[in-house]
Amino acid sequence: MHASSHTETASKFRLFFWSLTAALAGFLFGFDAVVISGAEQKIQAIWSLSDGMHGLVMSMALWGTVLGSLLGGFPAERFGRRQTLIYIGLLYFVSAVWSGLAAGPYGFMVARFIGGLGVGISTVAAPMFISEIAPAKDRGRLAGMFQFNIVFGILVAFVSNSLISGTSPNDWRWMLGIEALPALLYTILCFRIPESPRWLIFHAGRLEEGAAVYRCVHPDLSEEQIQEKVRQIARDPDQEHVRHRFWSRRLRKPILLAFLVAFFNQLSGINAILFFAPRIFEMTGLGTEAALLQSIGIGLTNLVFTFVGLYLIDRLGRRTLLYIGSFGYIISLGLCAWAFKAEVYGIVPACIFAFIAAHAVGQGTVIWVLIGEIFPNRNRSAGQSLGSFTHWIFAASLTLVFPKMAASFHPSSIFAFFCFMMVLQLLWVKFMVPETKGRTLEEIEQDL
Repeated sequence: MHASSHTETASKFRLFFWSLTAALAGFLFGFDAVVISGAEQKIQAIWSLSDGMHGLVMSMALWGTVLGSLLGGFPAERFGRRQTLIYIGLLYFVSAVWSGLAAGPYGFMVARFIGGLGVGISTVAAPMFISEIAPAKDRGRLAGMFQFNIVFGILVAFVSNSLISGTSPNDWRWMLGIEALPALLYTILCFRIPESPRWLIFHAGRLEEGAAVYRCVHPDLSEEQIQEKVRQIARDPDQEHVRHRFWSRRLRKPILLAFLVAFFNQLSGINAILFFAPRIFEMTGLGTEAALLQSIGIGLTNLVFTFVGLYLIDRLGRRTLLYIGSFGYIISLGLCAWAFKAEVYGIVPACIFAFIAAHAVGQGTVIWVLIGEIFPNRNRSAGQSLGSFTHWIFAASLTLVFPKMAASFHPSSIFAFFCFMMVLQLLWVKFMVPETKGRTLEEIEQDL
């Protein structure tokens, strides 16, 4: 009895370590996305950039992300999830060192673009690896660690920037270059994780290696049960559909789910509100001291409520969290729209924090978990790529048009628009989203 509980504890620890290692790609993603905010004004001044050029320099990483998410399924399918995670670490490392040493805007843009590629590919490979290795009962919590690490990376970047700021005339180079340290640590840790058992069995035909990983993850299963699991994954129920690869009628439901979960994630206005929060707070007449409150306050709110989401995702399920998030969005965005219309600005900061909390518990926690669960083994890479690409193309587009929206429309109209989109999300959750909590990937595949 004692020996078996010891084996179970060791296997839980291994599973947690492997999932956390893959999820650290999310930490680098969050850090990389936000670290530029501390350096952007100096970069504009040093290289005398016009507004147009400055915008291009600032958005370069985002365009790398769009491309990385589009192509990320290919290496994950071809070389395996583990190998791809190692490549991601190298991309982050090269990007950090090059950004810190860049001699001019063009080299700097290439360096940021390389980091963006790493971010895009990580949103495909990391959640997929975790969802393929995790047991059904823990999959939400473990895959959700990717999102938690993104949020943690954002907060650490804000803190790192404030510690480095003012230490030397070239402090901005250190802000960007420091990312090389976590990137190196992450890459080294990736050599300690196994390959995804589903990739080994289904894509590489290495059945015995896949079974060995399952023995580590499921010490509670008998040898017979493990072999049955291997046979179940190796046996492709889609054999007769091999010619109809991804874009086919049989996959229309998961394709629509992946597209819409990513679409609504961005149409809540989350990126616009995160990137332009100081501007939104200034509209309320709160001034600059609110900007500091906003960056660290929003970072902390995001972190705390992502924790809450991780605690609840395997207890209440994905669908319930999307419901909670939708109601939170509708109330907070609706109140913001009313506050700007009625000029009752005092409640706006509280509404923004409530909005961030609703996002963190709902969409923030669910998106990467759900996309990693709904596709069959054969199409999981392409499906994760589709969800990721949708997320990033809307993120980049919204970031591009938001300053123009802010100049052309009254804030109340902008918040009302985001609120209306979240009413549509609520209807989508009610009528279309299945519950995937506690079910194996193969059971979900049978249903969808």
